[in-house]
Amino acid sequence: MPFPTIHTNFWDAVIAIPIIIILTQVLKLIFKTPKKYVPLIALLLGLFISIFISHKGSLWAGVFMGFFYGYAAIGSYASLKTTLLSYRQDTKSSRSRLQRK
Repeated sequence: MPFPTIHTNFWDAVIAIPIIIILTQVLKLIFKTPKKYVPLIALLLGLFISIFISHKGSLWAGVFMGFFYGYAAIGSYASLKTTLLSYRQDTKSSRSRLQRK
């Protein structure tokens, strides 16, 4: 069986990943999901969106890209969170240094 042809497009980067991040956060708030299960939810949402919406013509392409969608959402969220926490810490330490002078 040949490997499926997978086309990436505008949908992949600009729409699917942010939708997964937003849905994951909404579900986390509504159902009070423990933090350790949030990456699993993002992965399942990625698989669902990929298999049933963006790659519904090929199951294997849907599964393959679904993992990319889910893990890209997880990585994007983690990166954004780390950046914001670092920025806040730098801002807080800058303010304390200015106050000491």
